[in-house]
Amino acid sequence: MQNNEKIICNNIWKLFGPNEKSILSNLDKSLSRNEVQEKTGHVIAVKDVSFSIKKGETFVVMGLSGSGKSTLARCISRLIEPTHGEVKIDDIDVIKMNKNELTDLRRNRMSMVFQHFGLFPHKKVIDNISYGLEIRGAKLKERLERAMEVCKMVGLEGWDNHYPRELSGGMQQRVGLARALAVDPEILIFDEPFSALDPLIRREMQDELLKLQEKLQKTMVFITHDFAEAIKMGDTIAIMKDGEIVQLGTPEEIVANPIDEYVREFTEDVPKYKVLSAGKICRKEVCEDTKKTFKEGNDCIVNTSKIDGLMDMCCENDKTFPVVDSVTGELIGEIDRTIIMQSMTSK
Repeated sequence: MQNNEKIICNNIWKLFGPNEKSILSNLDKSLSRNEVQEKTGHVIAVKDVSFSIKKGETFVVMGLSGSGKSTLARCISRLIEPTHGEVKIDDIDVIKMNKNELTDLRRNRMSMVFQHFGLFPHKKVIDNISYGLEIRGAKLKERLERAMEVCKMVGLEGWDNHYPRELSGGMQQRVGLARALAVDPEILIFDEPFSALDPLIRREMQDELLKLQEKLQKTMVFITHDFAEAIKMGDTIAIMKDGEIVQLGTPEEIVANPIDEYVREFTEDVPKYKVLSAGKICRKEVCEDTKKTFKEGNDCIVNTSKIDGLMDMCCENDKTFPVVDSVTGELIGEIDRTIIMQSMTSK
């Protein structure tokens, strides 16, 4: 494998219909989703999708209802069988796994968190959390100790002997997250996990997951229809429409350079200064004073620094700051109050 890739998807197709494989083998790939449905009676849910996810990366799949994002997530775990394509995890093709191998993957290496929690109402929190370990065959003492450890990790300490009905929606989702984490999976797949929550609780859960990810560094696939959530959670975002990925990139790349009107509509209301970095907006022509400051090693700003975090420093001081590459340390530009203010007002 190259570039530490954990998941690789190549040319994934999913058609829904009675003869999906034979229809796909004779399909004119240039036809739109609607045209395929009219001609064949089959629905294209995922259309020739390819991407890779690095180990420890949070990969967000974002799109409107019916775009194919949830179907794609289920193709990765084979909860839905792809009509065609290749899904590799650690260079092993999931599509070719037999039943036992697939069961082992889902029990030991991959967990899913769904929108509607999926908790057992007759089981207490501690038993819901430890369920995956029970299925795996872990002994009672081991699974309860692990469940209590994860319970604390997600902020549910003291709630272990309560039933799901006694918890708020946000707390129930914490139980779902804890259950997924209890088996210590390498991969976590989230299918719109916070969309049923109130806005305040939703933000709290997003922040909680970001903190956990900073500590645990799991490989995550995160499905959402909310672009603000996508740019907050994702290292990489794939935006889907009609079963296809229309743009793939970092939050900064997508906000700075939306590929078409569909993507641009998502980015319009995003405060760019919260997404863009110093390296993206800095002035490339560097004056002599900035070069001198750089050589002296004073007041340098790393190119990956977000504008949101530089506003006070740059706007309170009427001076120009060198911008340096985070990897090489080389001088790549300069930034000042005027540039910051322009980034805040630009559309």
